[in-house]
Amino acid sequence: MPSQESLGERIRNLRLRRNMSQAQLAWPELSDSYVSLIESGKRTPAPSMVALLARKLDCSAAYLTTGVTEEAMTGLQETLRYARIALENGATDEARTCFAEVLAHPALADLPALAHEARWGHALALEATGALEESIAELEHAIALTSPQADPDHWAELHTALSRCLREQGDLAASISAGEHALEQLTQGGGQWSDAMVMLGSTILCAYYYRGDLAYSSQLAQALIERAEAIGTPRALMAAYWNAGLVAELRGEFEAGLKLAERAIALLGEVDDPRNLSRLRTAYAWLLMTARPERAEEAQQVLFKAERELDSSSASTVDAAWCLTIQARAEMALNRPLEAAVLAKRAAELLKETAGHAIAQAYTVLGEAYERLGRREEAMDVLSQAVEYLEKMEAHRPAARTWFDLAELLGAAGRPDGQKAAFQRALSCMNL
Repeated sequence: MPSQESLGERIRNLRLRRNMSQAQLAWPELSDSYVSLIESGKRTPAPSMVALLARKLDCSAAYLTTGVTEEAMTGLQETLRYARIALENGATDEARTCFAEVLAHPALADLPALAHEARWGHALALEATGALEESIAELEHAIALTSPQADPDHWAELHTALSRCLREQGDLAASISAGEHALEQLTQGGGQWSDAMVMLGSTILCAYYYRGDLAYSSQLAQALIERAEAIGTPRALMAAYWNAGLVAELRGEFEAGLKLAERAIALLGEVDDPRNLSRLRTAYAWLLMTARPERAEEAQQVLFKAERELDSSSASTVDAAWCLTIQARAEMALNRPLEAAVLAKRAAELLKETAGHAIAQAYTVLGEAYERLGRREEAMDVLSQAVEYLEKMEAHRPAARTWFDLAELLGAAGRPDGQKAAFQRALSCMNL
């Protein structure tokens, strides 16, 4: 536990415990009057002077500055290191507990850098376990204590995570706003783009993709590819090609989307980012099935590999559910609706604490599987839930597609009034 002493008081008390006079502590580099001024709080020594006094008093400079003992500091650092390893290896509940333990330590108030690292890790662990609201609160706290000037890449990373969590929570408008505001602050001085900035831009692009915004997402996708190719790093290129592939799929350019995803996949061996690699495999499998339905079996094998990677990484419940949903789509392409229903239901259960695009998609696939199995009432029920989520997110085009599916089911069920209302809602989503 840190002491309540000032820097000067700590120096004085240590000096007295070691039976040293001010002159003995000062000699030969300092004057005893200077030591007296420090001990009385009338002078604040420079870091180099603190380091010198720490050597003379046989303690750490950190102890003099913060009052945190070396034993306490070592314990906090060890817990933090263990938490990071647990998160990287997919032990997300354990990581969350360890990060919270560090944040609860009374010494942390005097260790701002270590506190920030713990808060950043805790936010990622909260996201991974599906606690999106708590994760957003931690990220906002961390962002308030940093700036784009002090550490631009970390600023971009914090806002990438914030934008992603807001998107996963179902608030696409807030996701886009948070990401664009951060990117504007990073670029307003005309500085060079970095990997972290391309990742932030790609996260914004993903929110536009989920909203079904064809015009702006196409422009942004092209701009990000140009930025990434100018930087030339595998991480930036992978992020830009991956998300541009999804946008091409949104435009109905399935082959172009697949080619972009293949360009991203080709960079897999050059990037050490297990979570994003597994998510990329999932996106690639989706684009492969969309462009070439006859290769659904191959896509399924890619998804099995992605699922194994997700289990041993810092991936979130949303990542895991998305992989299951695309597996369910593969089962539908292979004419196995029962297996698809089981997978889609598992995905929806993983997402019970979220309200974003992922659960809407899980319900959409589940509805399609139920319809194929002849379970029409259940199909209409889950498709109605999917539409509810999509409309809350203002995901107009995806909502329109789902309303059309629901209209067909209502027509087949002999409910013309319901079918007409569903068609009207679909047209309304498309501003028609």
